[in-house]
Amino acid sequence: MGFSEQFNVVDGRLVVLAPCKVNLSLLIGEKRADGFHELETVMAKVAWFDELLFEKGDTDGIELVCKGAHWAPDGQDNLVWRAYDMVITGLEDEEKLRQARCVKITLTKNIPAGSGLGSASSDAAAALLGMNRFFGLGLSDEKLHEMAGRLGSDVAFFLGGPLAFCWGRGEKIREIEEKYSFRLLLALPGVSVSTKGVYENFSIDKGLFERLSEKINLEIEKKDIDFVAGMCANILEECCFDLYPQLAELKRDIQSLGIGHVCLSGSGSTVYCLLGDVSDEDVKHYQVQLKENCNCESLVVYNNRW
Repeated sequence: MGFSEQFNVVDGRLVVLAPCKVNLSLLIGEKRADGFHELETVMAKVAWFDELLFEKGDTDGIELVCKGAHWAPDGQDNLVWRAYDMVITGLEDEEKLRQARCVKITLTKNIPAGSGLGSASSDAAAALLGMNRFFGLGLSDEKLHEMAGRLGSDVAFFLGGPLAFCWGRGEKIREIEEKYSFRLLLALPGVSVSTKGVYENFSIDKGLFERLSEKINLEIEKKDIDFVAGMCANILEECCFDLYPQLAELKRDIQSLGIGHVCLSGSGSTVYCLLGDVSDEDVKHYQVQLKENCNCESLVVYNNRW
């Protein structure tokens, strides 16, 4: 729809944009008692969006319609549905509950799942924010973050600012106030990576975790986010490439172009390249090469400002 603000009202309906993210760094530590791994990550929002349209429903409950370039489940397996259910379950005000129960949400899925870009988590955060705003529920930031933490590890990040250091299992957030502007070439190989499978293939290297953690935290203190991004420190990369060798080949092919730092986002499959002073004309040339030589689609994106 061409919006740049997150919330837009159109004919009494609410459109909420759900940006994706890249991991500028991702460190994975020991397994916790709850089955998750301790992690430390610097995440940055990207100005590429799914869209959620909220309007009053005709029947009791949620009507979830999914459309767009990429498939998403339209039932209870969708985090948008689960976010709605969580909001409704927690409402105590009978009048607000009556109004909020009946909603139609149309999810336009522009960002592929299993790509390491966090779109499902962002959709869930947008659903929480959208329900709260569309029905005037008055849910506090604390309550929204509590629900986000229960929905998924990355969801809470999408409730806040564009850049943050996250730890725990990802639900603990410290926003980074420094502005970090970037331009990325996202290589989208069309591979849906199983995050569960990658983690099952993961073996901890405690020494590596500690060394990278010390260095990254020092650079964050120095406010040198560009240096952190340039490190391309993703501890999941090796085990992802072990399961999906075509992604390792894709990274090598992009590196051979000599554009800039090439990194894996999250558990994959998106490989991104940090574009410095590369001209737009050269970037278009690289995109043609990726398509012709690797049969890989690509997209130029920028940092999101909110």
